Amino acid sequence: MNVFKFGGASVKDAASVKNIINILRENNSTPTVVVVSAMGKTTNRLEGIIEKFVNKQKDALADDVKVLQKYHYSIMEGLFEDKGHPVWEDIANLFSELDRELAKEPSLNFDHDYDQIICFGELLSTKIIAHYLRSSGLKAEWKDVRYAVKTNNAYREARVNWEVTRELVKEHFKFGDSHILVTQGFLGSTPDNITTTLGREGSDYTAAILAHVLKAEKVVIWKDVPGVLNADPKWFDDTVLLPELSYFDAIELAYYGASVIHPKTIKPLQNKNINLYVKSFKNPQAEGTVINNVKYDKLVPSFIFKMDQVLIRLSPHDYSFVAEDHLQTIFGILSENRVKINLMQNSALKFLICVNNDKRKLPKVIDLLEKDFKVSYETGLELITIRYFDQSTIDRVMINKELILEHRDKKNIQLIVRDLG
Repeated sequence: MNVFKFGGASVKDAASVKNIINILRENNSTPTVVVVSAMGKTTNRLEGIIEKFVNKQKDALADDVKVLQKYHYSIMEGLFEDKGHPVWEDIANLFSELDRELAKEPSLNFDHDYDQIICFGELLSTKIIAHYLRSSGLKAEWKDVRYAVKTNNAYREARVNWEVTRELVKEHFKFGDSHILVTQGFLGSTPDNITTTLGREGSDYTAAILAHVLKAEKVVIWKDVPGVLNADPKWFDDTVLLPELSYFDAIELAYYGASVIHPKTIKPLQNKNINLYVKSFKNPQAEGTVINNVKYDKLVPSFIFKMDQVLIRLSPHDYSFVAEDHLQTIFGILSENRVKINLMQNSALKFLICVNNDKRKLPKVIDLLEKDFKVSYETGLELITIRYFDQSTIDRVMINKELILEHRDKKNIQLIVRDLG
């Protein structure tokens, strides 16, 4: 069997849903689990809804829900001519469920509330696509992944309980009379069946989990790019396709922030030696990128850009060395507040960390750090990582930039810079 992952920017309208049919028919000889994320910019829309829910902006909240509903209904109108088709009732029921969730009072746990609302993006997309596959003559069945992928209660960044998940995936993901099983990416649930999520862009990880447990022959992630590129076209001209990538390099690139693959995707596949293909949704016949155990000396340089970064400088109040007890305090505060370090560097008297500018978490983190350290910080920075760098690649990215901090090893260089406009 195979695992195919669709969604996001590539699946945004009725035409793209129809393209899923074309891809599946071309691969119809093998039973397939289809993992789907939210359509188009639905996750962004739902994040806006969550903010209004938490801030109790009821009128604006209702308007946003209407926009979300109109978007999904417009896709259904392009797929189902029969207004009596069961899909209309299923989607209406999901929006009623969303309304009930939004009628509740916000809790004191933002991340919990986030997961209970954000999940509707995946539930809506998979219901629509499963109905359309069946109406097109394919033997497809809808599955709720939350019954199979079990996690802890670290909402928005839940950790998978692999022991329980293995047994439940085997139990719930049986093909039977169906040739295609359609399910959600990104979602899981606690042992008490409270919805959790696996981290933003976590649908790739879901595909890897299911492939690992079900012993898939391959995983294919269908993207709106031709494969894994050496840079994000949004930030970089003249990108180059990487036709083959090692598991190791894929993990490294994902760790540093390459957006094409979720960082946790590779390990479950590497453990079972399952090939991962990243292919073009618009041009399915193109080769794309294969990620496996290939070996090589080096690749063309790859560029990863993280925008809106904050550089935090910490030093002890008494000019003592930055020792293990200081680091334990710093890492404890960051871990407790779930702030990830993108780069760190230390000297005798200073410890520097570069993090995303999370306006919800950072003020609290800085307040906590100031109890034990002198703290200063700079905002509005960029973090540029180049893997397999040379001087020409450094010169290329430093045009009109001010260098704030540099960190390098044999294969990677990281540059914290300020754009000079």
